[in-house]
This record gives sequence, structure tokens and C-alpha cells, in this order.
Amino acid sequence: MTEHKELLLSQFQYDLPDDRIARFPLPQRDASKLLVYRKGQIRHERFASLPDLLPADSFLVFNNTKVIPARLHFTKPTGALIELFLLNPFARNSKEGTLPISLAMEATGEAIWQGMVGNRKRWRPGEVLEMTLETPGESVVLSASWYDYEQSAVQLRWQPVEFTFAQIIQYAGEIPLPPYLKRDVTDADRDTYQTVYSKQEGAVAAPTAGLHFTTGVFDQLTKRRIEHDYLTLHVGAGTFQPIKTDDVLQHHMHTEQVVYSQTNLRNLLGHLDSVIAVGTTSMRALESLYWMGAKLLANDPEPFSLNQHYAYQLTPGQQPSTEQALQEVLNYLTNTGQETIVAHTGIYITPGYRFKLCKGIVTNFHQPGSTLILLIAALIGDDWKQVYKEALVNDYRFLSYGDSSLLLP
Repeated sequence: MTEHKELLLSQFQYDLPDDRIARFPLPQRDASKLLVYRKGQIRHERFASLPDLLPADSFLVFNNTKVIPARLHFTKPTGALIELFLLNPFARNSKEGTLPISLAMEATGEAIWQGMVGNRKRWRPGEVLEMTLETPGESVVLSASWYDYEQSAVQLRWQPVEFTFAQIIQYAGEIPLPPYLKRDVTDADRDTYQTVYSKQEGAVAAPTAGLHFTTGVFDQLTKRRIEHDYLTLHVGAGTFQPIKTDDVLQHHMHTEQVVYSQTNLRNLLGHLDSVIAVGTTSMRALESLYWMGAKLLANDPEPFSLNQHYAYQLTPGQQPSTEQALQEVLNYLTNTGQETIVAHTGIYITPGYRFKLCKGIVTNFHQPGSTLILLIAALIGDDWKQVYKEALVNDYRFLSYGDSSLLLP
């Protein structure tokens, strides 16, 4: 078992002035600043130059999840406003297991989702909420009722039933901006709070490191012969959940759905020494893949469900090589005839963690005392403090719509 020294929340705090939080994105995505940290040395660049700053053999891994308009607002006849913040599809019974989000988005006629409910006390069990949506050519009536009050599961129904759930929320919902932006959503956020390569609908927060990439940057990556791949981790609201325990190891880590493909595994096996994650979500997904392979090798009954503790439970002697672990997952997929696998990860990457796949990361600047700061500290050690100090001194913009960094330990 990996030994953890005591980690106090106070060690991962820094002073972030409110005026350093980027409330809106820059007009040009790749015009942001880029802080480059390479083996202890720091330099300041522009994001458009990233392809020239990456190691020549880099293999970038992106998260192609797409943010859904997950906030729905219903007005009761009394005038009371009920807000639904949809988080994940809800299975009708335990035998169904967890529904893949991609399938849930294709549902027609009705859908059941768990979520957070604003003004919950004003919405009684048995009470049906309704709204009328104006779509091109016809009106759609969307209703909401409690499916399971205790588990915050809501049943949504709509007429005509031919519309998919993905189409319904495009008309009914609002993009859920991070709470720390403290502003109303604008029409522009539907575009700017998505990566240019977003594809798989299901996230309630953007993988924000990817917001800086443009077709121009991708063209330069191609010219530099820097290859890349996409996997899917549907970012949940838990990514914004602050750590509230003095001992950060007592924090309860959220779980997110991730999809891996045979193509992902073959590409990673061909680039084991040069993987760079684009964003913390990609890094969590990549590192989780190793431990899922380790669980398969250990004949674990639930190899594709990873809790926050597993990565610290095996001694170095019990840990397979990265190649062995990934090959085992690939073998599993080929032997079972599956092109992709839907998995769940609650991996908690904290200082003391030994990275298995990732050699670096492209990432934004994160909230003080967050699990994302812990992940960065796990990668570059206490140098994270110098990185953030340099960013503050040099007027970098912070958080989701802020500037970027390339961290190469």
C-alpha cells in the first residue's frame, strides 16, 4: 500500500483576487497566455504557439464530451420558480445498472434523471410541472414530475414523443456555467463554453483546457506530426465541489462516467512514453484506465468501477506494468466483442500518487483548495506554488474562461 503523509487543506490554498477570475472568454480562443513549466523552469508564451512548445514525440489525449443545457426552469401557476439541474440518467431498477449517457440522450418520449432541485420545498410529490417549447414548425409540451423524491430523480415527459431528449433540452435548457463566474448565461456561452471538438453529449461542465484549441492549432499540430486521440469523460458537477475537510484525504471524491475504445487502447500502447493529457478530466480518465487494467488482472468482480482509494492500495510489487494493464483491457474488449466500454471513475489524484500514463498536462488555472490543485501538485510537487505565483504576477486570467499552462515535470 502506498504511504500517504498527512495532507492539510491549508497547504493547497492561495490568494485568488476576484478580478483575476475570467468572467468571459477572449474573442480569439488561442490568443490566451500559456505558462510553460518544464522541469522546474518557467516561461511565458501564447497558446497559439503550443505545437512548437510540445516535446516532438508528444501524443495528446483530448476529452470530447459535450456540455448539455442541463439547467431547466419551470414556473408554477403560483409564480414559484423551480430549477432542475440535471446530473445523470437514473436507472428504473438496479438490474439496469447505470445507463450510458449516450443512450439516455437518444431517449424519446420520456427520460428519468437525477439532479439538484432549486426551490425543492415548493414542489410537492404528485405535482406536475409544465412548460411549452417553441421549436421550428411546432410546439412541444414538456412536463416534469417526481420519480423518486428521496433520490432526487425526476421524470420528464414530452409531446410529440418523436423528439429525442438531446433535442428537448436544447430548446428547454440553459448551459450550466460554473458557479464561481457569478453571472447570467449569455447566448454566446452555448458556443464558447464548448470545445471545438466536442462531440459526445453528457457533461454538465466543460473540459476547459480544451477551450483554447482552434482549427489553426490543430493544423499546426498536424504539421509538427504531433498525433492525438479522443476519449470521453462526462464531466459532472462534482468537479466544482470544494474540499471541506482539513485533512484532504477525508474528502469524498465524485464519480464520473467515462468511455474507452479499442482505438484508444491501441493508440496508447503505441505511445506509452509520450502521453500528454489535455485537461484534468483527460488525465483522470487516462490514469483510471491503468487501474482498471490492474483490477482485471486481479480478477476483480467490478473492474470498470474505480473508487478513490484503489490507486493507493496495491504495493509497487503488486502493480502490473502500464503495458500489461492496458493490454489486459484491450484483450477484454476484443474477447467480449466490444468496441467500447462504459466505466466509472472516482480516482483521487493527490500528492504521493505515481503517474502511470501521463507525462504532462495542458490545463487552466484552478480554484484554491480544489481537488484539481491537488492533482497538479501530484504532478509537479510544490512547484505548483511557484507556477501560480508567476501566473498571478504576470496578470494571467484564472479558472474556466482563463489562460492556460503546459506542465512538463
